[in-house]
Amino acid sequence: MTKDDAFAADLLRGHTDTIVLGVLRRDDAYGFEIYKAIRDATGGAHEIKEATLYATYRRLEKDGLVESYWGDESQGGRRKYYRITDAGRAVFRSNVAAWTATRRIIDSLLDVKESQQ
Repeated sequence: MTKDDAFAADLLRGHTDTIVLGVLRRDDAYGFEIYKAIRDATGGAHEIKEATLYATYRRLEKDGLVESYWGDESQGGRRKYYRITDAGRAVFRSNVAAWTATRRIIDSLLDVKESQQ
């Protein structure tokens, strides 16, 4: 891992809840499916460890931002699915707005232009 990769991983780690809510915003998913969606969305450049994700699922459920239910056993073992709640959608929208505002401020402070990104 390069110094740049470590910096990016630290930044992303702080947004794990929002990233998971973003995946669930599209459709219900089980744990490993969420992991794959995140990995695939970055072309494999970023992965969140499964232990971190399962802690995130428990926290989001405890906070009422996601709900879980058991799927059927039609494809092997029973899978626990997660769905985003209305409160989770509200938190997702709020966090994205905060991120957009923060990104704009940091770009200004670092004098980053769109063409340099």
